Amino acid sequence: MMVLVIIAAAALLFSGLAIAYVIGGAAVLAFIATDNGRYLAILPQQIFSKIDVFALMAMPLFILAGELMNRGGITGALINLSMALVGRIRGGLGHVNILTSVFFAGISGSAVADAAALSNTLVPEMTRRGYTLTYASAITAASSIIGPIVPPSIILIFYGALMGTSVTALFLAGIVPGLILAAALLVLNAFYAMREQHPRVEKADMPPLLPTLLHSLPALSLPMIILGGIVFGLMTPTEAAAVAVFAALGAGWFYAGLSTSDVLDSLRRTAMLSGSIFVIICAASALGHLGALQRIPEMISGMVMDWGLGPTDYMLAMNVIFLLAGMVLDIPVALALLVPLLAPVALEQGADPVHLGIVLCFNLCIGLVSPPMGGCLLVVSTVTGVNYWKLARAVIPFVLVQIAVLALLIRIPALSLALPHAFGLGGG
Repeated sequence: MMVLVIIAAAALLFSGLAIAYVIGGAAVLAFIATDNGRYLAILPQQIFSKIDVFALMAMPLFILAGELMNRGGITGALINLSMALVGRIRGGLGHVNILTSVFFAGISGSAVADAAALSNTLVPEMTRRGYTLTYASAITAASSIIGPIVPPSIILIFYGALMGTSVTALFLAGIVPGLILAAALLVLNAFYAMREQHPRVEKADMPPLLPTLLHSLPALSLPMIILGGIVFGLMTPTEAAAVAVFAALGAGWFYAGLSTSDVLDSLRRTAMLSGSIFVIICAASALGHLGALQRIPEMISGMVMDWGLGPTDYMLAMNVIFLLAGMVLDIPVALALLVPLLAPVALEQGADPVHLGIVLCFNLCIGLVSPPMGGCLLVVSTVTGVNYWKLARAVIPFVLVQIAVLALLIRIPALSLALPHAFGLGGG
């Protein structure tokens, strides 16, 4: 019977039906196939309990803040600041691309938004100054995944709500890994710059540092307001997200003057994204409830013990599964489906929930630039016109560097946990 459920789910998926409906339909069929149909009556209560989480209120607000900032002219200010800081180095525009992603990460928290913004603005400038279109597109896609790691991060809020982990601790834990990733990409770009003799930005084209810094202060203040308010206990993540919306409106007015249509478009886009994420949570919670009834986490734990997998071996195996899942599933889907099943075993073996959250979210972000379904690759390819598979080949060296950083984070938990512990926020 379960084989028929899997076949039906695959048929629905290939028919083009939205993934949330595929998961939800498969879950209901699986309840019936496993003779658990009597538990369907309690399913609405289980679903509501999964979305009735205070931390999830921050998610649509941060999405709205990011949408307003993308339309508010902030990208240009951050690019100019990055240009003033590193533009004169060989391969300077590659460094500018990465550094802009770091600055932008503290504002939008979305890899796809960063990829779209920089593909429209920085890639044409890089090609005009002598970079190949493929390389400019590849480095844009690769650096965009810094966005969901550096706070504020939508997926860290999602993970925190799923696992009951402190969002504040997760935000703090994402800072150092995000900066390590940026440093690793800067090193790789410097290597390519030397090998390919990428150009420097001419001194005449460099924006003056001090006026550029002053002009960028409203944009740079946003992550400070958000993170500082959360860390020092002045605001909850949800309250900080609301403040971020008003700050985004102010910054957008300062830089470009947000129009009423821009605000309405941002609200519509936020409603669509938030709705899609909450529907996925509902569908996945139905499948998760069935997994609990069937005692699947306990079965996995028993298998781990039978195979003699220690904490390190299980962590590596789990990360391989997440890497493969990230290549074909959206991050919210992968988190909702896999975390409730696989993460409890890691926690039983002594993993810190904050460190585990950073590792798994970082892992899934690599899927955004990995074929066949890399979301950032699709966005950059569409905006720049580079062939998708050509772009996928060009981004492979960057993906290997990202996997190396992931391995470093797995091996040294202190890289993620040092800041949370410094502020007295341990995960376990």
